[in-house]
Amino acid sequence: MSNRYSATYTAFRLIIFLVIFLVSRASSVAYGQEHDAHAAINDSVHTEATHAEAGEHKNSGKFNPTETIMEHIKDAHDWHLWGHTAIHLPVILYTDKGIELFSSGRFNHGHDAYTGNHYTYKNIHEKIKVVDASGAIDEAATAHVTDLSITKNVATMLLTVILLIWVFTTVAKGYAQRKGQAPKGLQSALEPIILFVRDEIAKPNLGNRYEKFMPYLLTVFFFIWFCNMLGLVPFFPGGANLTGNISLTMVLALITLILTNVNGNKHYWQHIFWMPGIPLPVKLLLTPIEVVGIFTKAIALMIRLFANITAGHILVLSLTCLIFIFKSYAVAGVAVPFVAAISIIELIVAFIQAFIFTVLSALYIGIAIEDHHEEAHH
Repeated sequence: MSNRYSATYTAFRLIIFLVIFLVSRASSVAYGQEHDAHAAINDSVHTEATHAEAGEHKNSGKFNPTETIMEHIKDAHDWHLWGHTAIHLPVILYTDKGIELFSSGRFNHGHDAYTGNHYTYKNIHEKIKVVDASGAIDEAATAHVTDLSITKNVATMLLTVILLIWVFTTVAKGYAQRKGQAPKGLQSALEPIILFVRDEIAKPNLGNRYEKFMPYLLTVFFFIWFCNMLGLVPFFPGGANLTGNISLTMVLALITLILTNVNGNKHYWQHIFWMPGIPLPVKLLLTPIEVVGIFTKAIALMIRLFANITAGHILVLSLTCLIFIFKSYAVAGVAVPFVAAISIIELIVAFIQAFIFTVLSALYIGIAIEDHHEEAHH
């Protein structure tokens, strides 16, 4: 009876979580639509009063699904909480005249320019530009400005790092305090996943040398997984499309590329630059292909993670936007169940993409360090 009650209670909590999740997503998009509409109307009124080309903005008050979707998946200099409340993140600019440091709230959601110590800046589509007294962009001065700001993605990445440090410090203390005893609490929850990474990813691909690369494989797996899960939460501290940012996936793929080639043995490099037992004309043909293959592996890692995560977010947001496009309860009755189904799939994809990136990293490293025992054929 207790098992049945436990299962029922677990199912009930899952349903409540999904309801909160879907309502939060819908309200998040709704706010984005309302905010974009009001901003567009205000911009239209201001433009009509000051510019001759006011006709371009006559329909700007309409809901724009493309603009709303891109608004939710791109990086930002502030972190929306609720209504018109947001956390304004620090803007850090390295210029040819010195460093500028101020709050992103100075931009008033992109409507105002801010005059700093060296230049006047404006946030134009989340890109910091230098503007002159008339408000026109000064491209020459902008070229001398490097944006080092703590954006929403950067803040999420730092939050994920702090979360990972806390989680694994807690788990490590659990192992130290409970030697020879059954795992408990957080240690019990994560131990199956840690063993999964070791037994199903590291050992099959790296053999006896798996221990050397376990810290990296565990770190990259949990980092990607935690980032993906935070990206699915539509309210603070989630909502950032971190692993859907190609800059992050490029860095992760670059680390795997460096580890692979730094640890590559002579057989690995020999099969790239001068394959044994192959005729010379074929060697000359294959060598450039193998060299390009070194980089295409990293590119595949980078694109796969970026594309899958971004596509999932766009799909959920597109279905939610249908409600506001058609303004119909009937459409909502169809769209919401689809959003629920895809959101559940995204929870699975969040884990799968972390697994795929980790297993491919282990595979590439394993190929580079594999020993070839030619004497076995004698």
